[in-house]
Amino acid sequence: MRTLPDIIKADLAAVVCGVAVPCSADRGHYYAGQGNSFWQLLHDSGLTSSRLTPEADDSLPELGLGLVDLVPADGNGGPIDVPSFIALMAEHRPRWVAFNGKKAGDALARALGHTKPGLGEQDWTIVGARVFVLPSSSGANRRRDYDGRPDRLQWWAELAELVRTACGDQRSGTAISPRRSQSS
Repeated sequence: MRTLPDIIKADLAAVVCGVAVPCSADRGHYYAGQGNSFWQLLHDSGLTSSRLTPEADDSLPELGLGLVDLVPADGNGGPIDVPSFIALMAEHRPRWVAFNGKKAGDALARALGHTKPGLGEQDWTIVGARVFVLPSSSGANRRRDYDGRPDRLQWWAELAELVRTACGDQRSGTAISPRRSQSS
């Protein structure tokens, strides 16, 4: 299975983790599939101060964010390579690990012996990083209820607020800057 390289560095505010999908790898960028709302949700939530494109995915660490995918240990769609993921998080020590979708969150939670997670902040950590499960940004994830909330953005905005609080609003224009008005 062809995968994308991790986009990560030490001490990031948050690392967003999804499940490796061939179409993103084929396009060479994270969340590049048509209909995927990742980049819009990232901006509208306040995690970034401007709307980025998939081609700018490698600029995220400068904004305090990283991107990684859970990948199968066998490279062919089998169980997730949990030890490699945990080692990556231990090496880089993000403040938050945010799973883009319940599928990604569930895969790791079960592997670590936790119950199936709902959306939102979890009661467990990954090598000291707080854990948050977001509704998937996939275009296929369009429904009327997201664990009691009417849209995905409310969950993404909650993560942005938690990240800002954890990081102390220290840097302007980054992943921890205050949410901007959508009209600006």
